[in-house]
Amino acid sequence: MATYPTIKYIEPLPGYRLFVIFDNGAIKVYSMKERLETPAFQALKDEALFYQAKVSSGGYGVIWSDEIDLSEYELWTNGVEVSSVDELAVKAGA
Repeated sequence: MATYPTIKYIEPLPGYRLFVIFDNGAIKVYSMKERLETPAFQALKDEALFYQAKVSSGGYGVIWSDEIDLSEYELWTNGVEVSSVDELAVKAGA
């Protein structure tokens, strides 16, 4: 069974994106826009709730509530890797 890096740090960003630092040092940005259209994640359209994202115990995902969470696997496999915070700033302006 494959293993994936765990989440070390998470920061919600404008545009329903998540800035994620993994325990192996990789930095990725994950867009939640498509997920917000699914019933399980529609509550996150409320920005106040979206910005309450936090790393789950052990770094195995991101949680917003007892009902809303996202796995490290999803963030790792579908996040866009950025090499630095400077690159993130450039992509955010694009």
